[in-house]
Amino acid sequence: MSDKKTNEAIFTIRGSVYDKNTHEPYNDVEILVNGGKYTRTSFDGSFNVMAKMGDELIISHKDFETIYYVIKSNERVIIEVVDAEKSSFRSKSNGDVKRFNEMIDSADVYLKKDAEKSIKFIGDALNGGINTSQSAEAHELLGDIYRYWKQFDLAISAYKISLQNTKTTSAQLKLAKSYLDNGNLNTSLSTFNAIDKNTLSNYDKTIWFEGVGDVYVKQKDYPKGIKAYEDGLKVAKKHLIAPKVTDLNSKMAQVFSDQGQTTKAKNFFNNSLNLAEKENKKRAVEEQVKVAEFNSANADYETEIVLRKQAIEGIKDIERDSVIANESPITSQKQNYKIATAYLLSDDLNNAIPYLEKSREEAGKKGDLDVKLDATRKLSEVNARLGNTEKTIAYNEEYKDVVDELYAKKIQEISQAARFSRNIAEQQNRITSLESDRALSKSKYELTQEQNKSQKVIIYSLIGGLVLLLITGYLMFKYIKQQRLANNLLALKSLRSQMNPHFIFNALNSVNTFIATNDERTANKYLSDFSQLMRAVLENSEEDFIPLKKEIELLNLYTKLEHFRFQDKFDYSIDVDSTIDVEEFQIPPMLLQPYIENAVWHGLRYKTEKGHLSINIQPKSKDEITITISDDGIGRERSKALKTDHQKKQNSKGMNNIKKRVAILNEMYKDKVDVSIDDFQHLEDAGTKVVVTLKKD
Repeated sequence: MSDKKTNEAIFTIRGSVYDKNTHEPYNDVEILVNGGKYTRTSFDGSFNVMAKMGDELIISHKDFETIYYVIKSNERVIIEVVDAEKSSFRSKSNGDVKRFNEMIDSADVYLKKDAEKSIKFIGDALNGGINTSQSAEAHELLGDIYRYWKQFDLAISAYKISLQNTKTTSAQLKLAKSYLDNGNLNTSLSTFNAIDKNTLSNYDKTIWFEGVGDVYVKQKDYPKGIKAYEDGLKVAKKHLIAPKVTDLNSKMAQVFSDQGQTTKAKNFFNNSLNLAEKENKKRAVEEQVKVAEFNSANADYETEIVLRKQAIEGIKDIERDSVIANESPITSQKQNYKIATAYLLSDDLNNAIPYLEKSREEAGKKGDLDVKLDATRKLSEVNARLGNTEKTIAYNEEYKDVVDELYAKKIQEISQAARFSRNIAEQQNRITSLESDRALSKSKYELTQEQNKSQKVIIYSLIGGLVLLLITGYLMFKYIKQQRLANNLLALKSLRSQMNPHFIFNALNSVNTFIATNDERTANKYLSDFSQLMRAVLENSEEDFIPLKKEIELLNLYTKLEHFRFQDKFDYSIDVDSTIDVEEFQIPPMLLQPYIENAVWHGLRYKTEKGHLSINIQPKSKDEITITISDDGIGRERSKALKTDHQKKQNSKGMNNIKKRVAILNEMYKDKVDVSIDDFQHLEDAGTKVVVTLKKD
């Protein structure tokens, strides 16, 4: 199993061609791979080419007989030409070239394992006497590192520097794809179109057509996207480039699916499934999962379940040889969860439960807290529907624990991401400095060669170095800004994940109370309203802002449920000024709910007489409104005196979450939300008044 997988993997082969006696490099040597890839050596004899284990390199040049070499490992290949009749091979060279190659090979080894270490090796490779071709090779690999770790701005900069040193089709294609990854669609398309297709190998032509198709699909120009994929498919079929035949069938299927052309999509997905099975186990599993998603979208749950079960068997084989990251869509815990979801959508609760339990168990073992959280929540919901009260309560308690654990993990991830950004910036600054030093050193060398041209060369080099530093500084500033935004978004998601569960548990406890008192009709009514609220909350859970109209609908539902439980404690009213267009204003979802919850649970619930909760929305100015939540409950000071230490801690945590959330949103959206809290009245029951000021976009 592992041998087959290794043989199918395509990777970059790096090599050089030298004369054995003089050690002079051979320029313009043709390197042909039997799978269709083609390249030539540069002036220093080096080459890069995509190949896999077992492929044969065909090395030809007018000065020596054609050499044939079978790829047996991913080590650097150095070909020493002995004479016209005989050639030998070794994997090491001497002096500066040897050192440079070792650093590049080390950077390649750590590319997918440790970004910081890989970039450090690039810096070490550049820290020496290198030529423009070696600089181009090092910066192209640097672009590969940044692209793998999704630092697309930095990848674009690295590929540009590589092309400034030596123009290669591989760097051009990667630059175009990096623009695509970064969302610069028009720039990506123009970069693809600037490439001379006549210079491309057959393999690169398929990559070119695929990339152009990806751009058109992103632009929603589906006919042009399909046309590009079809052209790429013709080249791939003609030259037997099997992996690309699979990929292009799959991409065409997805486009037809997105357009609602289900029959065409199904035909292409059948093709991609059959082709993927002939490649390797991982590719087969990836395609099974992709087609399962298609079947899920088209409510073909039976076929979806069959495919996901097949995928799980394949995943077992893959995991015998390698570890699948939790972020991958092909983990067994995700597939078990989605099988359970398919059974639930088919209204087969009993078959869903074992797969949810298996998903929860596997996610726990592998530390996949996101899946564990979802599986535990679903187990609670399914058991509630089946009337298994004890299990429902147990899973609710476990859900709370997972939420806390996930929150701690997200905070840690934010810290790690910030540290990663700093370390990457340090390594990139070192490389930028080395590149500037190299340009300066080159200028000094030219000064000794040609006095008449020296001053211009130095000036241009210094200007170029300064421009390079400025560009890099700008890119780093932009990257850090984007990283800060990403960290803020991650923090918002974590804070939202803390706010939602609290009132869910209270509501479910109410249901349990109704069940315990044999009030089944009331429990069913409450649970029906609660489910409606949960659907609305989950629909909005990933959004930073939703229309005010939706938030008002959520408040109506939530306040109705709280009043349903405490009818003898308070009445409520929700008033919205008729001049306010509730569709124009945007508000963070679930921002107001905690204040209403505090008013009911910590103010009105302890009031001797029946109290009143008022939610009033009024215009403040043309672009501002105020949302006032007031109650005539016992007030904050008396409520604080009644709380246990645990309640104080929980309430403080909830209020701190709101403050953090508002602070982050105001930083991102320029003081859009303002919150003030005060007593409602000067009586023994002081009550509480919360005023939220909201600005229009």
